[in-house]
Amino acid sequence: MRIRKSNSILSIVNSTLVDLPSPSSITYFWNFGFLLGLCLVIQILTGIFLAMHYCAEVNLAFFSMNHIMRDVNYGFLLKYAHANGASVFFICVYIHIARAMYYGSYLKFHLWSSGIVIFLIMMLTAFIGYVLPWGQMSFWGATVITNFLSAIPYIGNIIVQWAWGGFSVNNATLNRFFSLHYLFPFLLAGLVIIHIALLHEKGSSNPLGINNELDVIPFHHYQTTKDTVGLIGIFILLFILVSFLPNYLGDPENFIKANSLVTPVHIMPEWYFLFAYAILRAIPNKLGGVIALVASIIILFSLPLSHTSKIRSSAMRPLNKVIFWWFMVDFLILTWIGSKPVEDPYISIGQWSSLYYFTHFIIIFPCIGWLENKLVFDNH
Repeated sequence: MRIRKSNSILSIVNSTLVDLPSPSSITYFWNFGFLLGLCLVIQILTGIFLAMHYCAEVNLAFFSMNHIMRDVNYGFLLKYAHANGASVFFICVYIHIARAMYYGSYLKFHLWSSGIVIFLIMMLTAFIGYVLPWGQMSFWGATVITNFLSAIPYIGNIIVQWAWGGFSVNNATLNRFFSLHYLFPFLLAGLVIIHIALLHEKGSSNPLGINNELDVIPFHHYQTTKDTVGLIGIFILLFILVSFLPNYLGDPENFIKANSLVTPVHIMPEWYFLFAYAILRAIPNKLGGVIALVASIIILFSLPLSHTSKIRSSAMRPLNKVIFWWFMVDFLILTWIGSKPVEDPYISIGQWSSLYYFTHFIIIFPCIGWLENKLVFDNH
C-alpha cells in the first residue's frame, strides 16, 4: 500500500511539475505566479512565529511588538521579513496582473476570476494585518476605513458597530482582526490551489496569444530554471529591504502607540493601497467614494467581456500597447496622489486620474479593440 501511495504521489508530481506541457515562448514575466506562491509561504511561516509572541489586547499589542523586536531571538528578522514581505507580495501581484492584462490572459475567464478573488482577499488580509501593531496609523487607518461602511444606506451604522464589536475601534476589534488575519492566509492557500488547478486545466497563456498545442516543452527543466532565477531575485530584494531599508516602506506614525485622542496630520494606508485610496478621495460624496473604491477592483472582472479585438495579446496590437502604458502611468499617478494631502492641485489631479482609470475599462479598451478590427481585418 505504501509503495502504491508513493508511486501515485510521484506520478502527480511528474504530471504537474515535471512533464507539464508549457508554451515554449513564455518569458520571465510568467515567473510571478510561482513567486506569489513563494511569498504566501513566507508570509504564513513568519506570521505563525510572530503570532506565538503577539498579544491581541489594546494595552499590550504595541508593547508585544516591541518585545518581539527587542527580546525574542531574531524577532526583528521575523517582523521585518513579514512586514516587507507583504510589500514584495504586492509588487509581484501587480506585475502578475499587469502581465495578464498586457498579454490577454484574462480571456481564460475562470482562471482570471479566481485570481481577482484571491487579490480581493489578499487586500483584506493585508489591511487587517496593518491594524495589529496598534500604532497611531494602524488605529486611525482602521477607524477611517471601517467608518466608510457607514455609507451603506439604512444598515451602515449597524454594520460598522458589528465590525467594531462596540461603538469604536476597541479590544474586540483588535481580537477579531487578529483571528481573521491568522485565518485568511490559509483560505488564500486553498484558493491558490484552485487557481493552479484551473491553470493546469485551461493551460498557460503565452506572449503570442495563440493556442498552439504543438509548440510546447516540458515544465522541467526549462521553466523551473527561470523560476529559480526569479526566486533568487525575490530573495535578494527581500534581503535588501530587511537588512538595509527595514522601515523605508512603513509610516513613522506607527512607532507611536495608538491614541484615540490624537489624530495624525495625514492618515493614509500602506503604499499598495494608495491607488484605491486616491480614487476613494476623488469623489466628495461618502457613498460614491466607497462605491468607486470597490468598483476599482471589481471592474477587473469586466476585462474578458470588454475584449472586442480578434487578437488576444497586446504584443500583436500596437494601439493597445499605447493605451496599456497610459493606464500604467495613470495607476502610478493615483498611487502618488494617494500619499499627498487633500488639497489643490492634488484633488483635481486625483479626480482626473480616477476618471481616466474607469474610462479605460469602460470606453477606451473596448473601443480600441473595435478600431483595430476595422483597421486590420476589415481592410483584408
